[in-house]
Amino acid sequence: MSTTLRTGAIGAMLDEYERAAAELYRLVESLPEADYLRIDPTVTDEDCRSVQTILSHVVGAGYSYAFYIRQALGMEAERPARPLLSQAEALAGFRAMLAHTAQSLEGRWQMPYQEMESIAIQSRWGPTYNLEQMLEHAIVHILRHRRQIEKIAAVSTP
Repeated sequence: MSTTLRTGAIGAMLDEYERAAAELYRLVESLPEADYLRIDPTVTDEDCRSVQTILSHVVGAGYSYAFYIRQALGMEAERPARPLLSQAEALAGFRAMLAHTAQSLEGRWQMPYQEMESIAIQSRWGPTYNLEQMLEHAIVHILRHRRQIEKIAAVSTP
């Protein structure tokens, strides 16, 4: 995760993506493994039954966002498999996903707004986003799941 502030709108959004990611990373890193693995039997969404499934989902979704961005920018794009990850694997995968996303946008930090707006990204879940909207979605996705994990951690703490 970068400590250098990038220039331009794309740079600012990627900086905020990494900031949100760093908060989630520290939270997950601080959890005992038992809390990371604990399954909530009341949750029906398979991506949200434990911190493990949530973080595996976040890593997979991050790669999907990078896939969509790379595809829209005419770059080679692959969507990796989405395995259930151990705590150490998930944290390493999270860092790798962020680096992959940053590499996908390298040199585009100061892309003009009109160009960002002209890039259409059709998501598999329905909406069509422009580049700015896809990056905003990625940021909020991490924030939403960080909050969810904070609630799980609060329940786990005696």
